[in-house]
Amino acid sequence: MSEDFKDYVRGTTLRVYRYMYRAGTAMSIRDVQRGLELSSPSVAEYHIKKLVRAGLVQERDTGYVVDRVIFENVIRIRRTLIPLQTAYAAFFLSTLAILLSVFRPASVTSLYFFALLVNSGAVAVTTYEAAKTYAATKGA
Repeated sequence: MSEDFKDYVRGTTLRVYRYMYRAGTAMSIRDVQRGLELSSPSVAEYHIKKLVRAGLVQERDTGYVVDRVIFENVIRIRRTLIPLQTAYAAFFLSTLAILLSVFRPASVTSLYFFALLVNSGAVAVTTYEAAKTYAATKGA
């Protein structure tokens, strides 16, 4: 998530933002209240107005719509957010699998061991970053 909004948009306000972002269409206050099972429409309105003041959501004739994206390094496919680092993790995982199966030497050399070590590290780092980005978009 963008550092500018990390302290301002959190908790229920972040849940409202994520819900509206995933919907991808204009939503009414009542839609948000029902979709997130908030206690009343005034609670939904409070959080939506907070997002409007922050410049993240815009009021239109048809309802409220997300105007500015605060999630970084994600690809949106319909209602699913996929961290961009997932592609890097898949690439490094494939190269590791190829190293272990196709390019496996008869005896392990220091160069081969180094290649395995670098690829394993790259898989670990990109998987960690993808999980961290995914957790930020899910609110975990």
